[in-house]
Order: sequence, then C-alpha cells, then structure tokens
Amino acid sequence: MELSDDPAMSDQAARARRFLELHAGPQPLLLPNPWDAGSAVLLAALGFEALATTSSGFAATLGRLDGSVTRDEALAHAAAICAATALPVSADLENGFADAPEAVAETVRGAIAAGLAGCSVEDATGDADGPIYCLEHAVARVAAAAAAAHAGPVQLVLTARAENHLHGRDDLDDTIARLRAYGEAGADVVYAPGLTRIEDIRRVVAETGRPVNVLALPGVPPVAELAQAGVARISVGGAFAFAAIGAVVEAARELREDGTYGYWAGARAGSAAAKRAFGD
Repeated sequence: MELSDDPAMSDQAARARRFLELHAGPQPLLLPNPWDAGSAVLLAALGFEALATTSSGFAATLGRLDGSVTRDEALAHAAAICAATALPVSADLENGFADAPEAVAETVRGAIAAGLAGCSVEDATGDADGPIYCLEHAVARVAAAAAAAHAGPVQLVLTARAENHLHGRDDLDDTIARLRAYGEAGADVVYAPGLTRIEDIRRVVAETGRPVNVLALPGVPPVAELAQAGVARISVGGAFAFAAIGAVVEAARELREDGTYGYWAGARAGSAAAKRAFGD
C-alpha cells in the first residue's frame, strides 16, 4: 500500500516529520511527559507542541515501580496516548525491553505500529552488577533501532540515551563518546539524563553533532540558559506524574491528620482546567 493510500499512516508520517522539525526551532522544544490519556489531553490543551510518555509515570498508574512494565504494556500505553491527541508523541521504551539488537528493532517496529512519532532507547542493562552495555553492543543496538525506525514511510524520530549519570558513572568523556557513536549509528536525537552543570551540557551540545535533549531536574539551569547553550529539547520525565501524586498525598494527609479541606483550592483549579481541556 502506498503511503498516500493510508490516511492514518500519512498523518503519522506528518507528525514524525513535524516532531523532528521541532528540534530545530529557535527555542528548545518543551516536551512534557503525560502518564495517561487524560493528562495527554490536558497538556495538549495547555499549548505544548509534542508529548512523550514516561516509563516511571506510567508504571505508577499500575501501582508499580519504574522498570516493571512489559513491552506490550508500554506499547499499548503509547498507542492510547497517541489516540488521545493529534500532537506528535514519543515513547520512553526503556532499553527496548531486550538485550539483542534485533529484538530492540522489533520493539521499534512496534512503536511505529502504535502510531508514535518518535521513541527513545537507552543503554542501561537493568543489571545492577553491569548497569551499562559495553559500547560496541550499545552501538549495535542503536544501529538496529535506527534501521527499523527509518525503514518505512514513517520516519520515526529515534532518541538514543546514555544512562551513565543515572548509574553513578559520572564520566562525561565516555558519555560524549557514546552519544557521538549513537548519532553516527543513526540516532536522530541524543540524551544523557542526569546532567545538571551547564558546562557539561554545553560540551554535549558542541561535541555530539545531534540535537540534544536535557532532563529538567533540580539544579538544571533554566530554559533560557539551556536555550543559549543550544539545547534542542527539554523533557520532564516522571516529574509531572509524581507532582500529581504528591498533591494527592498532601490532600490525603490534610484530611486524615487535620480534618480540613484546604485541598479544594487546588482541586477547583484542576477541575476548571479539566473542563477546559476535555470540553471540546
């Protein structure tokens, strides 16, 4: 079937092109991470131009910790987010839910089938004794993922993640070498979550040769400073999801311990926002 014969695939391809274009704008793409269909609709209504799933936020909706979601669950969740909004959506696919390059490629093909515009694959193994794949194997995994992402009419935007700094390996030279290699293997965007120092972020931008995503963490410079450093994209990971959970915890604490209802101030604001977002 030609791309033009399948309106859904044509729309998906257009969203993927748009997603890639958003990485070349005059300001960083602000990429919030919804955790369910409702939060996706809400964030779209607030004016964001693209969205990304969060593995930790989605796991929390299932009463689990990050790293406990299966590939099928993650892809079904991504499809639900895509169905909820017309915006481009990228998926956090952890380490591709596999070690072998071809199995990672199969995950990426599933991402295309889910309707996504992009996805990310990380180089973390999930093994505490050896948390990061060796470089040669990590590059082979990215190359396989990129080949799958770019093989068909939908040119999925592939983000390759170097997870060193989330696992106590604060070796910036190694991180940059990995990100450069991942870009050369076909990744469209590179990402080293855990970096907070502006001088480190500037080096990553200058030396990797690909659009760079930065995770908004405590201590990370504000958006304006990241823009000056040349950062292409800023995401929040599970922060919005856990901010919502934190609000629930505080409301529950107030009711149980104080016997008061001050949480209604936030609830009214949330209800009004939901009515605006969900009313169309």
